[in-house]
Amino acid sequence: MTLTDAARPSTDQPAGGVAARIEAALRPLLAGALPVRLRAWDGSEAGPVDGMVVELRTPRALTRMLWAPGELGAAQAYVTGELEVHGDVGEALDLVRATVAAREIPRLTPARVARLLPDLVRLAKDTGALARPPAPPATQAVIKGRLHSLARDRASISHHYDLSNEFYEFLLDPHMAYSSAYYVDGPDMPLQAAQAAKLDLVCRKVGLTEGSRFLDVGCGWGSLSLYAAEHFGAQVTGVTIAAEQKAFIDARIRERGLQDRVEIRLQDYREVRDEPFDAVASLEMGEHVGEKNYDTYAAMLHRSVTPGGYVLVQQMSRRGVHPGGGPFIEQFIAPDMTMRPVGDTLNFLQDAGLEVRGVHALREHYVWTVDAWHRTLEEQWDRAVELIGEEGARVWRLYLVGGSQAFRDNRMGVDQLLLRRPGGEPVVTDPVR
Repeated sequence: MTLTDAARPSTDQPAGGVAARIEAALRPLLAGALPVRLRAWDGSEAGPVDGMVVELRTPRALTRMLWAPGELGAAQAYVTGELEVHGDVGEALDLVRATVAAREIPRLTPARVARLLPDLVRLAKDTGALARPPAPPATQAVIKGRLHSLARDRASISHHYDLSNEFYEFLLDPHMAYSSAYYVDGPDMPLQAAQAAKLDLVCRKVGLTEGSRFLDVGCGWGSLSLYAAEHFGAQVTGVTIAAEQKAFIDARIRERGLQDRVEIRLQDYREVRDEPFDAVASLEMGEHVGEKNYDTYAAMLHRSVTPGGYVLVQQMSRRGVHPGGGPFIEQFIAPDMTMRPVGDTLNFLQDAGLEVRGVHALREHYVWTVDAWHRTLEEQWDRAVELIGEEGARVWRLYLVGGSQAFRDNRMGVDQLLLRRPGGEPVVTDPVR
């Protein structure tokens, strides 16, 4: 990597080298010693001798973290390769999280930053890291326009979902299901079987039978649309705003001879104005709707199903100060995403006129699902790099490791919400075992 003159380290380093200077500067921020062994670009090291090694390969890594303190700057440095973790990334994240929790490190308020700033600026100057903000990594999203306008939503979805159909074929199971599987027989189930179990469960919950008119909102790569047509004989309409997804599903429809059973539209959920369907499902699409638009989404689900018909929403939930998932997710994976506690989502759906018939928590199932994707990524790393580049593969490693931990630690959840539009025939039993 070639450094600009502004980013070159000074040749006049203090005793102990760059690593010791950084370790000393970080002590007030961390309320104690480094939990890892720090290796700097000059070859110096500091921190516990037997600790996991985190390497800053260039002053630019420090520059990023000074301009974007916390998660975002560290993520930028990691995905560009300016920061390297010599060991398991998940273990490193767990160690950092445990250290923060154990030490009760104060929040980085503006006042606290102001007190620490002189020492940090001096460190940056002495080490060659005092420079203008580096350009964002190529994999970081650049989304413009009014929040959740049709054009901005298409751009946000395209950033992640139009990455590469070939990459998603490599990563996902043959159904191309990009949502939590259902490990009905436990975590040792093969991913493909667990995804089939999820698709089957959804179809049964909404009561699909031969000839049922079924709407799949946010249909992804068609896993549910195709399964409902092939295994339940449904007449399916799927909608997506990702052009690459539609092209992929259309090809599968032709390959399987399902042209008379499945129609895929390049259409926003706000543009769905069909006569009511017999059943509706939306798998992990509601997170992309946004807080202000969720009542519009809920109203669409209500009007799109016939009285007495069922709606199933599978959706992630989250509490806390980062409804979008945190700076890394919001900048690199899913711009404009919004999650909330599951009870708040149910309130939206009930306010739209839908009756809640069941809430099925699948949190641990998502841990097993994401871990399966992560194993594929690591076991076939060279193939992933070939498909989306080294930086893209590092983004996905960080994304999958962090996602698995969030579900494991109950910082995020995912639930199947079974709903019904009142009216029609009286309910005797719900269409699920």
